[in-house]
Amino acid sequence: GGMAAEGDVELELETEPNGSGGGSDGAGGRAAEKPRKHDSGAADLERVTDYAEEKEIQSSNLETAMSVIGDRRSREQKARQEREKELAKVTIKKEDLELIMTEMEISRAAAERSLREHMGNVVEALITLTN
Repeated sequence: GGMAAEGDVELELETEPNGSGGGSDGAGGRAAEKPRKHDSGAADLERVTDYAEEKEIQSSNLETAMSVIGDRRSREQKARQEREKELAKVTIKKEDLELIMTEMEISRAAAERSLREHMGNVVEALITLTN
């Protein structure tokens, strides 16, 4: 094939400087290398084929992984939204909220969140925050 011929030319050019010390020596060396070059060509071809197959496998795995991750993410998001809805229903006292904010020196949102997570139980919220 055309490719093999090109490869041979390149390899011969590379071997030129090493063998330039003795003219005939260089030529002899080059002749002896011929079969080895041929083998390496076949080996390269196999390597390319393996590589192509690996790439295909990797890309299909990636697609599967991506869709799995996508599903999981949307499920988690749904669960989180449900949780937020549940938390929003919890009634919390303004005093409790302010107490937590002052005690823990945290933002109103953080204080409210912890209160809601403990169903409005200020004591439990404070205990969790101090841990």
